[in-house]
Amino acid sequence: MIRSDEFYMHRALDQAHLASAEGEVPVGAVVVDALGTIIGVGRNSPVASCDPSGHAEIRALREAGQQLGNYRLEGCTLFVTLEPCMMCTGAMVHARLTRLVYGAPEPRTGMVESKANLLAQPWFNHQVAVTSGVLAVPAKKLLKQFFATKR
Repeated sequence: MIRSDEFYMHRALDQAHLASAEGEVPVGAVVVDALGTIIGVGRNSPVASCDPSGHAEIRALREAGQQLGNYRLEGCTLFVTLEPCMMCTGAMVHARLTRLVYGAPEPRTGMVESKANLLAQPWFNHQVAVTSGVLAVPAKKLLKQFFATKR
């Protein structure tokens, strides 16, 4: 059953809260298939996993690929609480993701709209549709609270 973007973004926010509780930057993600089933979840874990690719998006994409038995995620949507970086944006193109929905913009490293729009480049052989700003306020609030405790 396909639900609203807000429903799935709340699931991504749940993952972000878990990341925060683990001392990681609170970013969460879920991958949803064409039928509306969550097939991948992820939260930031680069510190705990000693893995620079341990971003929420990458973890969710990996799990979705395992669930489908295919690295191509055609027909799938990624919901993530923060605008993706260059690495995660590239992974979405390689996965042939159909759609990206994100919450808060990332003015320093966001590669979907803030710093650049990598997904709109004509040389890519795949285009990803983008919806931004879904539950941006709670996503941004969670990030601000996390960094306030670090300073």
